[in-house]
Amino acid sequence: MQSHEVDYEIFGNDMQVVEVELDRGETIIAEAGAMNWMEDSISYEAKMGDGTNPDGGLMGKFLSAGKRALTGESVFLTHFTNSSSNKRRVAFAAPYPGHIMPIDLSATGGELLCQKDAFLCAAFGTQLDIAFSKRLGAGFFGGEGFILQRLQGDGMAFIHAGGSVVKKELSNELLRVDTGCLVAFSSGIEYNIEMTKGLKSMFFGGEGLFLATLQGTGTVYLQSLPFSKLADRIIAQVPRSGG
Repeated sequence: MQSHEVDYEIFGNDMQVVEVELDRGETIIAEAGAMNWMEDSISYEAKMGDGTNPDGGLMGKFLSAGKRALTGESVFLTHFTNSSSNKRRVAFAAPYPGHIMPIDLSATGGELLCQKDAFLCAAFGTQLDIAFSKRLGAGFFGGEGFILQRLQGDGMAFIHAGGSVVKKELSNELLRVDTGCLVAFSSGIEYNIEMTKGLKSMFFGGEGLFLATLQGTGTVYLQSLPFSKLADRIIAQVPRSGG
């Protein structure tokens, strides 16, 4: 399915919002609760699935919903459609500080793998699925990286990252990353998990027991402040009762 061609504008610095412009009949799909505001004549509906397989039937919809439940996300996606003859805008933002990255899927080979909570919204025609890591080590020890979301299509998709964003182009190279700092990568990258070397580094290095390894040729997106690290710092400062 060819994706709808949507225009967009991103506002803000560290608390960004993306405003998507829809022509008549155009649709954008988004995570439940991601919408901030929308102009008149935009209709919206919560649906099971991304709408790329309208002939999949009820069982297909339940299967798609079950896959999304595995990622911890809502089983529903919200579809926003411009029903007027004029251009209309709808805005989306993530629930925590960070940056929004516009990704043209046609420029990434039609596919992008991202962390399960990174997806924000995408042009209608983008297929959302889950991708399990091929190796058991990545599954058992990868933390955030066990279940990834696969975005497929030829249109615009928008993903969110915490803190600052760094885009790296690998050319048959190896990159080691904190598992939480990985946001997304193209299909030409092989993803795995390796254990930290040395008992001293493992227990006192502060980098965790495992690191993600990314090897191959393609694009990697990294974030400086995963929400899990931000939450840990906040919880550490909360006064404990009786303390």
